[in-house]
Amino acid sequence: MIVVADTSVILNLCRIQHEHLLQQLFKRVLIPAQVAGEFARLSQVQSRFSGLALPNWIEMVSTPQPFPPEVVQAHLDAGESAAIALCLNQKADALLIDESLGREVAARLGVRTIGILGVLIEARRRRLIPDVNTILQRLETEAGFWIAPGLRDRVLALANEKV
Repeated sequence: MIVVADTSVILNLCRIQHEHLLQQLFKRVLIPAQVAGEFARLSQVQSRFSGLALPNWIEMVSTPQPFPPEVVQAHLDAGESAAIALCLNQKADALLIDESLGREVAARLGVRTIGILGVLIEARRRRLIPDVNTILQRLETEAGFWIAPGLRDRVLALANEKV
């Protein structure tokens, strides 16, 4: 499976030292230069991401131009816009993205999306991690990742963990 990633999924998994899950789950992980730039900037300006480095197995690919009109009209950030455009151009199997507006725009364009929670559920299903709950706790405390209580319960149920 080939996926294109937006910044947040990679950055948050790197923060808790679980970026390897992407390499284990997907054949190739592609990013546009805009995502690499966002990753670098956030690792310099946000203390919780200080010193993080983009994994060297992630492939940076040129971003196709122009962006689809739906992407331009949605006023997404540069990384999200480029990631959606790259996903369409590469005919990737999915887009790794957490932001709701980006997910909505991608869905309107027929792009399958997977968020960090979906990554964790699949990693648990494949027995790459012993449980999801521990990782969710680390995401919240170490990365400042917010998860609505109801969504947390649904994710744990999908991972066959007690709620």
